[in-house]
Amino acid sequence: MIVVVGNPIGRAVELGGGVDGTAARTAIAAARGGGDVQLVGKTGEDPLGDEVLMALAAAGVGHVAMLRDPDHPTPLAVAAGDASPPSAMLDGDSEPPVVIVPADPADRPALEAADVELALRYLPDQRVIVVAEPQTDAVVAVVADAADYAGAQLVVVASASSQRPVRALVIEPPTDDRDGLFGSLLGELAVLLESGASPDEALRGLAARAGATPAE
Repeated sequence: MIVVVGNPIGRAVELGGGVDGTAARTAIAAARGGGDVQLVGKTGEDPLGDEVLMALAAAGVGHVAMLRDPDHPTPLAVAAGDASPPSAMLDGDSEPPVVIVPADPADRPALEAADVELALRYLPDQRVIVVAEPQTDAVVAVVADAADYAGAQLVVVASASSQRPVRALVIEPPTDDRDGLFGSLLGELAVLLESGASPDEALRGLAARAGATPAE
């Protein structure tokens, strides 16, 4: 089983609808590659959250370990002209095509270490775990412990200041992933690792194609 850790977001109708976010793209790409995939993340306890879960299921991604947050809404990716807060921009360009609302990450559902620890208990036969977006050190520590216990290969996407488990493949995300290529490549990486490909070669191939930088 491939386990992807990270929060999916909704995608507005004018952008094609469905589900978005690096974690969702990773999980969907892994499922398309033939993997048995489960997503560990959190959405709001709202109609948009229901739509996100249905979109994941339609894409072949399991969500038995998904959590719901009654206090924060499910984030939504919308066309930039439909949301005014400049702080919601996905990248540093002056006119990005997409923004996320709510703009402040503090107003969105967030994974906590206890959430992830509980969710991973529901998922047997973990062979690859991908932390698809930067998480708190506490969350990364829980995932690393679970990977060690299961004997699973661990891939962690982390910022320069984040915790970097010794036995993990750690990569830094690209500064601009508006086309979603990075998430798709992470999914391909997970499938290769599950099939027994060399972690070193798989990571270097991913870094070259996605423009990410392997951690030292």
